[in-house]
Amino acid sequence: MANTIRVVIAEDQAMVLGALAALLEMEEDLRVMACAANGREALDAVIKLKPDILVTDIEMPIMTGLELAKELQSNHPATKTVILTTFARPGYLRRALDSGARAYLLKDRPAKELAEAVRKVHRGQRVVDPALATEAWGAEMDPLSERERQILQRAGDGKTSTEIAGELRLSDGTVRNYLSEAIAKLGAANRVDAARIARSKGWL
Repeated sequence: MANTIRVVIAEDQAMVLGALAALLEMEEDLRVMACAANGREALDAVIKLKPDILVTDIEMPIMTGLELAKELQSNHPATKTVILTTFARPGYLRRALDSGARAYLLKDRPAKELAEAVRKVHRGQRVVDPALATEAWGAEMDPLSERERQILQRAGDGKTSTEIAGELRLSDGTVRNYLSEAIAKLGAANRVDAARIARSKGWL
């Protein structure tokens, strides 16, 4: 079919991934090119297959859905990102749109809405739940820098400053300085508390 929309799906829960692929394949104008269980696999699939749309969760191993959206916007703009998540939080929506995502949908919506969102994004439109969008633009602003967010995300996952420094190619001292800044901005007691606060607001 000449006007088939080619899709890659990224989802780390195997059962959900299989269900999403099956649902989208039922649509005559949609074709699922590949399924990925982590962000790196998804990016590799996009580079290799050059799909029209990437449908991805936010919480993904190796690369998050937001990191994928930013990477695609910067280096693979022909592939548009649709975020499909359980997070109905304004902070996540704002970050998703800032990262270049063209749609932000919740997993509890009917399957037909996902298919229609894919079509709309392919046509150049943006798709966001109106109630969530209204809430997002009135929400508290995220005070964290991108680097603070990267480091705090890893600290919240239990990684040490040395491990974080190795992953991000920074010095231990630099990592500790970023953590101190993030803790101060959030009024947190420590790095774990800072990560908890940031996640509760959708900033991580």
